[in-house]
Formats: sequence, C-alpha cells, structure tokens
Amino acid sequence: MTRRTRKGGRSARQQQRHDRRSASSLVLELPFRLLRNPMPPVTILPPEQIETLHRASMQILEEIGLEFMDDEALSIWKQAGAIVGPGSNRVRIDRGLIAEAIARAPATFTWRARNPERNVLIGGNSIAFAPHSGMPFTSNLEHGRRPSTYQDFEDLLKLAQSINVLHFAGSTLVEPQDVPVSIRHLRRLLAGFTLADKAARDVAHGRIIPADNIEMCRIAFGGTLPEDPVIGGVINVNSPLRYDSRMLGGLISYARAGQVCIITPFILAGAMSPITMAAAIAQQNAEALAGVALTQLVRPGAPVIYGGFTTNVDMKSGSPAFGTPEGARALLIGAQLARRYDLPYRGSGSLNTSKLPDAQAAYETNWTIWPAVMAHTNFIHHAVGWLESGLTASYEKFIIDAEGLAMFHHFLQELSIDEEDLALEAIAEVGPGGHHFGTAHTQARYATEFYQPFLSDRLNYESWLEGGEKDVVQRAYKVWQDVLRQYEPPPLDPSIREGLADFCMRREKELEGMALYD
Repeated sequence: MTRRTRKGGRSARQQQRHDRRSASSLVLELPFRLLRNPMPPVTILPPEQIETLHRASMQILEEIGLEFMDDEALSIWKQAGAIVGPGSNRVRIDRGLIAEAIARAPATFTWRARNPERNVLIGGNSIAFAPHSGMPFTSNLEHGRRPSTYQDFEDLLKLAQSINVLHFAGSTLVEPQDVPVSIRHLRRLLAGFTLADKAARDVAHGRIIPADNIEMCRIAFGGTLPEDPVIGGVINVNSPLRYDSRMLGGLISYARAGQVCIITPFILAGAMSPITMAAAIAQQNAEALAGVALTQLVRPGAPVIYGGFTTNVDMKSGSPAFGTPEGARALLIGAQLARRYDLPYRGSGSLNTSKLPDAQAAYETNWTIWPAVMAHTNFIHHAVGWLESGLTASYEKFIIDAEGLAMFHHFLQELSIDEEDLALEAIAEVGPGGHHFGTAHTQARYATEFYQPFLSDRLNYESWLEGGEKDVVQRAYKVWQDVLRQYEPPPLDPSIREGLADFCMRREKELEGMALYD
C-alpha cells in the first residue's frame, strides 16, 4: 500500500487539519455545469390513468371554473372566448382553448445569467437546482433561530453564488425583517446582480415590483433585455381554484415582458383539495394549466414552467406535511402530466417539517429530492436549506443539502464502459487474492475516479473521538463559515453597478410608504 492511500495511518490531528483545508477547497472547486438526467424518467401511472387525470382537469376547467381576481385578466379571458361571470370573477375555460394556448408555450428555453457561462437550459431532460426562498426565519449554530435579516440574505446569496452545484443564486432566499417591505425587492435584486452572476429570480407580486425588477434587468444587461429571459418568479395559485390580484399582476407583467412565470398551485390534500391524491393532482393540473394558458394569451411563446407543490395535510394538526410518500407521488405524477403537455416542470428538493438539520430533516428531504430528480424535474426549487415547513432557512442544512446535490452531479454523469475502464490487464496483473492499491490503473485514477465528499466524515471511530466527535451539523457550520470568508464578488462593469445603485436609490424614495399590491 502506498503512503498516499494509507489515510487511516494519519493521526486524528493531521487528518483534521487535512479535512479543514480540503472541505472548503473541495466545495469551492466544484465546477458549474449544466445537469442532465441520462436515464428514462420514473413514471408511476400508466398512460390511461394520466388521461383520466387530464379529463378530470378539463371538467374542472369547463364546468366548475376558477376565479381570477383581476380586471385585466378577466378581459383577456373574455377576449379569448372563455365564459366570464356573469356577475363574478369565475372563468370557465373550454378544453380546446386550453389546448390551443398551452401549445404555444416553449418546451425548452435558455434562462440567461449575467455571466453567459452560467446560462441555464430549462426543459427536456435538463435539471437545474435553485436555493430556498421566502423564509421569514434563519438558523445556524452561531445565533440560533431568529427573524431573517439583510445580513442573512447576503450571506446566503454569497453561499449560493460560491457553491456551483446550484444553478441559481439571486432570489428572495429569506425575507429580511430589517428592510421595509416596500423596498425589499430593490435591495434583493441589487445584491443579486452585484454579489452574484448566476441566473436571477425575484418575486412577481403585483405590477410595481415586476416593473422595477424588469427595469433593473435592463440596466444589468447593458440597457436592453436579451431575447432570452433573464428573470422569473413563482406564481402561486391561491388554491383552491383562485388566482388573486397580486399573483395575476405578476403573471401578466412577467409574461408580457417575456420573462419566466413558474405557475405553481400550492395544494394540501385534505385542506385545499379533497383528501385523495387523485383529486388533489387533478385540481393541481387544472389550476396550473389555466395559469400556463393565460401567459400564452398575454404573449404567445412566453417562457413558462408547469409547477407542482402538492402534498398532504397532517390530519392531527392541520399543518402541512412535507417529505411524505404522498408528496413524492405528486412530484412524479406532476412530471408525467407536464411531459404530456410538453411543458418544463418545477418541483421542490429539500422539503421537510423538521425544526433542526437532523435525521428527520435528512430522510424527509430524501423523500423529496430523489423523486424530483428521477422524475426529470427541470427546475428544482428549494433544493437546499429548507427547515420547519419552509419557515426557516438553515445555514447548516444549506451545506448538508449541497453535499447531496454534488452527489447527484456525480451520479448523473454517464458511466463510461470501454476497454480502459474494464481494466482487464489490471485484473490479470493482480490475480486472485491481491489488491489494486498500487496498480498503475488505480494510481492514474485514484484522485478523480470517485466522488470526494466535502462534508461526510470517513474517519475511524478512534480518530473521530480524538478529533472532537464533530457531527455533520458542526462540520457544516465550519464549511459555510470558510466559504463566506473566501467569497469574492464576481466582476461587474462599474457603470452597470452605478446604474443599478442610482435606480434603487431613486425608487426607494418614490416607494416609501406605498402599498405595492394595489
């Protein structure tokens, strides 16, 4: 056995020094690359049952209808031939109108980043990971659980920028409670374009916020919006069967500007839909297709993603239940439905109900991320950091989940099987009863052949004890601190930086005290 292979021969202190150096360097050296799933998507329903769900959704759209709480949206539907009212905001939509509208939506599109090398393909068998968003609380080993601050937002943005298993950085991430609501979008997107150069997202709430976001995108991209989208936001349906005015304002604003709308019903079976998953998914499909169709009535060809966020309610408490078998089924079936309509699909990746980054958080996250990846989910939202049913963003969970995403990046690379990989000469050289540590084949590949974890501990028990008995949360704490210490902002033209800052300064004065969703 060569010296370099005798990892167990190091003292615990030597090993700990090595791990401290390598943990942050390994995570920061992860390459940014587009991710594709080369395997067929996992399906759990036969085609005839998918068609049964489709027909039920069409019946909901035609006979029951949805409420659209916005005059412009009602006008668009009426002009397109849907039945509006009378005397209400209820819209009933013919299945032919739905089919004709959603057929205009692109099956794939490129989501442009400020750095062209970080552009993201959405659709097909591509998979893009995006961080958590919208949490009112953050937690870490340093300060515990507290209301989110702007410092938390910047810290988490820097982590998302630095760790390249994530394809997106700028987003809501957390709700900074120390920044007035009326100007949060300005502070968020300014940071998103100055502290990061990955693809950006921000909320599509009302009409004022999207208009500001789009103008900031123009500045960030040199004065003119590219043909490809550069920003997107989640349009949540107010399930059951209602789009409120805030979401519709955002949908219309982003779609009209050619930006990405991620149409996402939020359904808890047993509360916002009937208790059966069949009913919940049929309702999800109806709600999502209505939103997708509206984007295409606003602007044919506008980039749009069919979203699913369906799980069950906990019938003991009435609270959401995440990381459940029911949620996994909904993810897989939602992807099958999106493929039926040739639409990109959004799911979620690290959902759980745990209050700590503990074993429950890990196994519930696995019940979410694995179905999402194996279903060929194109946009996996909340892929890191989620705790407490989405109320809390955890720094340590961010790093733990990032390790899982890094493993997916390795696992989904196509396996090479050729003469060199089969290494028959090495097998013959060693023969029965030997070992391969010292062969030329092993020596040529030992540093790159296997996934190298930046977080997992592989010490033997005695060395682990000597090294301080650190668990995964303590190790993750050290990693995120190291990554933040080594963070460097990406390059940005000074004129663009100045233009963004000037715009935000002016708009902050204009928006002071304004109700943004009127």
